Amino acid sequence: MSEQPAPSPTPGPTPGTAGADAVSGSPLPAEIASALKRDSAGLVAAIVQQHDTNEVLMLGWMDDEALQRTMTTGRVTFYSRSRQEYWRKGDTSGHVQWVKSVAMDCDGDALLVRVDQVGAACHTGTRTCFDGRTLEVVTGTAG
Repeated sequence: MSEQPAPSPTPGPTPGTAGADAVSGSPLPAEIASALKRDSAGLVAAIVQQHDTNEVLMLGWMDDEALQRTMTTGRVTFYSRSRQEYWRKGDTSGHVQWVKSVAMDCDGDALLVRVDQVGAACHTGTRTCFDGRTLEVVTGTAG
């Protein structure tokens, strides 16, 4: 099932909004907004993980507004780079992501969103976006 976008009352990120300009107009608390390192489109990668099994479910993109919505509504909101609009996971499919926690990595350029996933996380209908997509690699061992 394909996710459909949620209504987008505010415009999406504008190229070049990374850095100081993004902080001044950000809906986020200043300490969070100033710590985020956004790409040239004003976005940060958001890794989504099942809170109780640590299963990595998917990767999405957030701007400041999507992160603020995620932090304050209990549901995960992403910014669609292809459609250039916000979408709340599960609004059309019923495959809701209930927020359990959000963490920023040490560099501020990635987020870890721990959720309680209802149904499939992937738009293809699989539990995770990584199911059945393992690449062959040479494995290593410690020591």
